[in-house]
Amino acid sequence: MNQKISLFDGASLLIAFLTVLFLTASIGTIVIGGMPFLPAAFRSEEVLFSIRLSLVTSTLSTLLCFAVGIPCAYALARCRMPLRNLCRLVLELPLSLPYLVLGLCLLMMFSSDAGRFLKEFGIRVIFEPAGIVMAQWIVNIPFVIRLMRTALEELDERLEFIAGTLGASRWQRFLTITLPLCRNSILMAAILTWSRAIGEFGATLMLVGVTRMKTETLPASIYLNISTGDNGMAMASAILLLAISGTALLLSALLQRRAASRMEGISWR
Repeated sequence: MNQKISLFDGASLLIAFLTVLFLTASIGTIVIGGMPFLPAAFRSEEVLFSIRLSLVTSTLSTLLCFAVGIPCAYALARCRMPLRNLCRLVLELPLSLPYLVLGLCLLMMFSSDAGRFLKEFGIRVIFEPAGIVMAQWIVNIPFVIRLMRTALEELDERLEFIAGTLGASRWQRFLTITLPLCRNSILMAAILTWSRAIGEFGATLMLVGVTRMKTETLPASIYLNISTGDNGMAMASAILLLAISGTALLLSALLQRRAASRMEGISWR
């Protein structure tokens, strides 16, 4: 039976299609304009360096985010934590702060006496590649904590309780029950976090600046090429960044669909 589209539905569809059209045109402008410069980009040692640096730093920062974020999320979701609401506010506050402000916070902290003390022990952050990892970490750690906390709060705690009555320690329950049940959430969060890290620029610019062949990530390469008037190479770098981010988004969507299908199969049993 045919159903008439209401005025509200029609307006929503129109706005959605116009937004899709605008975004497609915006991205298409970059893709069409940058395609002729892609062969030169793949031959450019500078662009290849920026790709390698982006891949390495985003991977390291993502691993660091989960090494810190999962325990923090577990403490918020499972432990009797003093001042829990205040701690949660502080841990998730960077989500609402501009990335330039986060970069400035890191710059001031590592420029202080404590930062200079760390520098004497070989921990160099300011104007160094390690600073890129730190900038990506501070931008993404609240994102990881929120995703992991939500995943943990949605789990049925009865399974952990039953394992505890059978003699399993907290550590054993975490490794054998909690983490496996959160596997899909962790994978999706890792892909999204990695994708966010590879495109991060604001905090990185404030902390390490942009130095060719030293702290030049893909976003920094776009910035440098635009600054020098090389729009073609900037668009080629943007296409590479779009391809990497698009692939990460596709993987996340596939994992989400797979998880939804699995849950639907379980519910039918």
